[in-house]
Amino acid sequence: MVGDRGMITSARIDALNRLEDGTPRPDPYGWITALRAPAIKKLMADDGPLQLSLFDDQDLAEIASPDFPGERLVACRNPVLAAERARKREDLLAATEKLLAPIAARVQAGRLSGAAAIGVEAGKVISKYKTGKHFGLTITDGGLTVRRRQDQIDAEAALDGFYVLRTPIPASELDALAVVTAYKNLKYVERDFRSIKSDDLDLRPVFHRLEERVKAHVLICMLACYLTWHLRRAWAPLTFTDENPPPQDNPVAPASRSAAAQAKASYQRDPAGRPYRSFRGLIEHLATLTRNQVRFAGAVTDVPMLTQPTSAQREAFDLIGVPIPLMLK
Repeated sequence: MVGDRGMITSARIDALNRLEDGTPRPDPYGWITALRAPAIKKLMADDGPLQLSLFDDQDLAEIASPDFPGERLVACRNPVLAAERARKREDLLAATEKLLAPIAARVQAGRLSGAAAIGVEAGKVISKYKTGKHFGLTITDGGLTVRRRQDQIDAEAALDGFYVLRTPIPASELDALAVVTAYKNLKYVERDFRSIKSDDLDLRPVFHRLEERVKAHVLICMLACYLTWHLRRAWAPLTFTDENPPPQDNPVAPASRSAAAQAKASYQRDPAGRPYRSFRGLIEHLATLTRNQVRFAGAVTDVPMLTQPTSAQREAFDLIGVPIPLMLK
């Protein structure tokens, strides 16, 4: 079982590995999850097992802690992610200061006075970008002073790019690199759930009241998701999907795309001159293939006829090995 922070908690692990009568499972589930920021800070504090020197020449280290008996901790540091988070934090801090600057100017010009009124105006914007914890405000009846809490910012920045995975699975079954790979594969699960809930299949809202109907609706959505998974693979030659992604020797590093996929993104068109599409764009293109009821002159009945399919539409059906249906059954 692989789950993100908050999904696989200690309580859920215990419940997962118990039978219905409450007794422990004879064959407990293996699981992989990640630590939250407070737990990572604790591992770093007071010469703890997680030290920056571990990552001088590598971006992955396996450590142990008495706080997690019987478990392996795989610590990773992604410098690209660290730089991106630092950039984003600075942008948000600057954006918050930009919102506070007009309020400070009004206070200085005497157009806004009174600690309560100043506090109300500052409170409207200080947490807009969720950076309020990084600022200290000094408010008086006639003044507003804004300062950055640099110690707080530095403490958060120390965790940039770090994540720590925990698992009880022995290294003989799953080495550290495989643990990281399994955890990062959650991105595909998240993509599929996003597709189920909103993008394509619209699981929510569910307009059913009876339990069996709700379960049937969810089952249909899951089957549709499984079908979508197969279609993404089959239609990869028509989309921007990387058909042969290069293997990653280091799963901590950002994933790379093959030269063919980069060429798709660069040229936007295949050798035949047809545009590449996203998966959803291809679905929308297939939706333009319609069936019309045609009545020829002198006839008394209608004849169902398909519109002339495009070459991309023909190839899409060829790739899944079925003819273009005249009607849905």
